[in-house]
Amino acid sequence: QGQLVESGGGLVQAGGSLRLSCAASGRTFSGYAMGWFRQAPGKERELVAAIDWNGGSTYYADSMKGRFTISRDNAKNTVYLQMNSLKPEDTAVYYCAATLGGWSTEVRRYEYWGQGTQVTVSS
Repeated sequence: QGQLVESGGGLVQAGGSLRLSCAASGRTFSGYAMGWFRQAPGKERELVAAIDWNGGSTYYADSMKGRFTISRDNAKNTVYLQMNSLKPEDTAVYYCAATLGGWSTEVRRYEYWGQGTQVTVSS
């Protein structure tokens, strides 16, 4: 099986920026749609952004539009999430996920998951 490993999380002040990376190994994920999800304590896991297999289309949750950008480099088997203008409410564990079925907002549609990286935004 392939593996996904997130990195780039950490502590950042409100208004700051952070870039998350999701490195895939074990197989190429170039044919997969990719999503970034996040989960804050006591809340459901939610889709942050998604990108289709070749990067031709993207999706963002309303609260992330204009602040977050998802991208991918299939040659490097890596997906990125650029996060700008971070707010304390963005604090969560961020996960990347992959699916062969096309991107979806539903957690259950994704076959591969990373272990997550913590993002903490201080006020």
